[in-house]
Amino acid sequence: MAKRITINDTTLRDGEQSPGVAFTSEEKVQLAKALYAAGVNMLEVGIPAMGAGEVSTIAQIRKAIPEAELMVWSRMKREDVVQCISTQVDWINISVPASKQHRRYKLNIDIDAMLQSMVTLINLACSHGYQVSIGLEDASRAPISVLTRIAEEAEKAGAKRLRYADTLGVLDPFTTYEQVSRLVTATNLEIEAHPHNDLGLATANAIAAIRAGATAINTTLMGLGERAGNAPLEEVAVALKVLNSGVTGIDLSRIPSLCQLARACSGQSYAPHKSIIGDKVFTHESGIHVDGLLKHPNNYQSFDPKLVGREHRMVLGKHSGSHAVRALLGQMEIAMPSDHYVRLTDAISQWSEVHKRIPTKEDIQRLVKQL
Repeated sequence: MAKRITINDTTLRDGEQSPGVAFTSEEKVQLAKALYAAGVNMLEVGIPAMGAGEVSTIAQIRKAIPEAELMVWSRMKREDVVQCISTQVDWINISVPASKQHRRYKLNIDIDAMLQSMVTLINLACSHGYQVSIGLEDASRAPISVLTRIAEEAEKAGAKRLRYADTLGVLDPFTTYEQVSRLVTATNLEIEAHPHNDLGLATANAIAAIRAGATAINTTLMGLGERAGNAPLEEVAVALKVLNSGVTGIDLSRIPSLCQLARACSGQSYAPHKSIIGDKVFTHESGIHVDGLLKHPNNYQSFDPKLVGREHRMVLGKHSGSHAVRALLGQMEIAMPSDHYVRLTDAISQWSEVHKRIPTKEDIQRLVKQL
């Protein structure tokens, strides 16, 4: 049986770090409520060190969804953790520099001093009743020996989870599987994967991490996030279901409305062929595909679009065959002499080359009238 996977969505934290994205408090509460209503039970909701406004927003989210598991993010600084403790959340993620690059050129700290500071902060958070996740920043550029050493010290200090962050999005699924497998073997901590999408591999890396033993994944709606973004919630959740790789408890039929809300709140858009949520991903024009779908939907669908609250749409265009034209004109209730279908098929092809869009019913009616 597929195992239970925690989707720890970070739209409200990492997603908001997309250039140009700035949610209002009301929008964050609205997004949090919608995510929770859809079955996303764990949310990373912000960075308390950003100030009183952020802390107030986190309090509003806590009040709006009191049953949800909420996490906040902290740098490896005492004042950050103290700010986190002032919130009424469940988890604190303390980010530590896993790679030598980050220790030397970002924080100018050696590994022994880093571990000592990490342990102190874990103790502080745990003493106030918080569960602690240690975020291995830039883990994908760190040797496994360093990662396992951090994990060992974090576990002894009382941490519950280890976030394996591919901060620069440089992993492939094969390396992800190997690295996460070794971490799973080396520690009793829960493993959470945090993929970035710089190479377009975030979803694949999320699935690989789960196959390797990770039990939690960070996602964002629409894949929002730094640079090329994070693993899109819609892709990860649907892939886990379709591939029978994990159970998330998410109502997948709510995904389109969730992404439409994220689109409205973020001011960002997505391509019409964006998987799962793009306007055209369940639209078919090719004569071969339309003919196959008319005969049996599974000829040309990897999963039923009803799974995500959508439907197939068959349209006419340059690649339509005369059989598809005949069938779709019947659905449009447009009548035409039977010997005109081949001519109309050619006319639609020529029209499409000129106008470069899907013809509407009115466009088709004009072409029929011309014939």
